[in-house]
Amino acid sequence: MSPTAATRVATSLTGLLAFPVTPFTESGEVDLSRLGTHLTEVLGAAPSAIFVACGTGELASLTAAEHRTVVRAAVEHVAGAVPVLAGVGGGTRTAAEFARAAQDAGADGLLALPPYLQVGPPSGLVEHYRQVAAATDLDVVLYQRSTAIFSPAAVAELAEVDNIVAFKDGHGDMELLQLIHTATAGRMPLLNGMPTAEIFARAYAGLGARAYSSAVLAFVPEIATAFFRAFEAGDEKMQELLLREFYAPLADLRKTTPGYAVSLVKAGLELRGRSAGPVRSPLAEVTAEHRERLAHLIDRGLAAVTA
Repeated sequence: MSPTAATRVATSLTGLLAFPVTPFTESGEVDLSRLGTHLTEVLGAAPSAIFVACGTGELASLTAAEHRTVVRAAVEHVAGAVPVLAGVGGGTRTAAEFARAAQDAGADGLLALPPYLQVGPPSGLVEHYRQVAAATDLDVVLYQRSTAIFSPAAVAELAEVDNIVAFKDGHGDMELLQLIHTATAGRMPLLNGMPTAEIFARAYAGLGARAYSSAVLAFVPEIATAFFRAFEAGDEKMQELLLREFYAPLADLRKTTPGYAVSLVKAGLELRGRSAGPVRSPLAEVTAEHRERLAHLIDRGLAAVTA
């Protein structure tokens, strides 16, 4: 990747960040045709960057060949409209292989997900992400959640790596984030990556993290963009309305069942007539009762947008 492209990625992580799903056919294969349609829908919401094959894109369920195919198809479809970042994860060598494959597929940057089920000390995390970053010329965004909880000193050390450019947080410990922000002297941009990130938007903004990932954008872009406009404009009334009518009850529904952070997105797409197929195990489909609740929430959210 050229220095110009690297700079573009580092400076594009502002505002609304899109995390599309990976569509599957009913037989469980990657559906590239539906992926293209889905990406067009997502681009219509004008995100500042698109992150493919990440958590919402079921990275952990993709083979290496599928990951490469999805990333390449996304890059070709987006055609430079916004930067495309690809998810990488797993053990150090696996994540490094995914990183090299994503670069070969034309990605503009990477989101480095946690090395699941492998828990080490801060020094081990630092070495893991150093090796992942060294495997590629692409800009790398660190992702804090689950088994990857960083010490402020570890983030400060990784901030010295030239192509580690931002820190996405899905852990929600505001004291830790403040200490990380202080330890890096603000040199590592912070991104709000919480599940149902809109609920946390104002809290993260206090640390200068105004960019956030929106799963809602993938299935109800009208609501996601309405909230973002209200957030940017400081429209507290509209933010409170959407939080009350849609986001807070959506978060409650998400918490009922492990894996619903992804399953609800695909169920929402189906409810809106834009099915992206099933989720892959170990995720499970949304129950009939919860699907009905989700349909009601979507109606309430859309009504709030037009109120």
